[in-house]
Amino acid sequence: MLPARRPARRRSRIALIASAVVATAALALTGCSAGAEGSAGTASDGSGAFPVTVKSALGSTTIDEKPKRIATWGWGAQDIVLALGIVPVAMPKFTYGGDSKGLLPWDKDRIQELKGTTPELLDASGDVPFEQFVAAKPDVILAPYSGLTKDEFAKLSKIAPVVAYPEKPWSTSWRDQTAIVGKALGMTKEADALVTKTEDEITSLAGKYPVLKDKTFFYAAANEPGKLNVYRADDPRVQLLNDLGLKNSPSIDGLDGSKGDGSFFYQLSYENLSKIDTDLLVMYFENQAAVDAFTSDPLVAAMPTIKEGRFAPLVGQSFVAATSAPSVLSIPWMLDRYVPQLAKAADKVQ
Repeated sequence: MLPARRPARRRSRIALIASAVVATAALALTGCSAGAEGSAGTASDGSGAFPVTVKSALGSTTIDEKPKRIATWGWGAQDIVLALGIVPVAMPKFTYGGDSKGLLPWDKDRIQELKGTTPELLDASGDVPFEQFVAAKPDVILAPYSGLTKDEFAKLSKIAPVVAYPEKPWSTSWRDQTAIVGKALGMTKEADALVTKTEDEITSLAGKYPVLKDKTFFYAAANEPGKLNVYRADDPRVQLLNDLGLKNSPSIDGLDGSKGDGSFFYQLSYENLSKIDTDLLVMYFENQAAVDAFTSDPLVAAMPTIKEGRFAPLVGQSFVAATSAPSVLSIPWMLDRYVPQLAKAADKVQ
């Protein structure tokens, strides 16, 4: 079962992940091969940008020189670093959606494109693996989309400068993540170009499916028996659908009985499923068997979105991972499959 990200220390949602493949040759990142040290390529030295100070919810971080040995933590940061033409020296191991080593398919492909070696894969199954970070000898640790606590931030900062999230854990948009990483690496122009390219791809694909425009959606997951995890408006996966022209169902906010708890989701019991009023129901599942088990529940089967085919399940670990934590690398990897599924469901809205 796919666990949800959780804001507390022991609730690191690092079992989902997300990422993908983006062509960056057009972004002036030519010649960006990286070796075992994970060094930057020849794209943009960025040395004149330093020192830089990056503020976060956990404290300000000053990076004196352009980092050469980059470590990442949480989701998505490794995608951005790779998209910028750099292979990290250390990054999380993704058992959900990854291969036997713990590499997500889009990250694996990008590392091969850069002719780099596999980074040190950090154990993301529990507490922050401080000893592994020490062994990796990073110049900077990038964690703009993570669940780091203040204590973990302080402890990691003794190893290298740490760049955390600007506001809340697990809530940084893919655009802000890219800008933060770009600033930390002295590659703001390249990062901006990646965002523009990704936005253009989203806009282009949304234009091919005008049926999506202004349709409402309700984004959830069935991670526990009899309950839905409902994702709030500040969750990046929800924001990606907004980018495609979809609107949040008023039910998302209206059924939220735990506002202000600091989380990116809340739980809704199946007893309240009939109160959901939306054009589309979007949910993720590990496999088709999980979809079938969900829709076979009588309370679920009675939902109008299920009965009328206005249900858009996202199925498969890698696909779920890519759509759960969108990034400049993951969005292009999954978008061509993601949007047609939504459009098929939207076509059934009366």
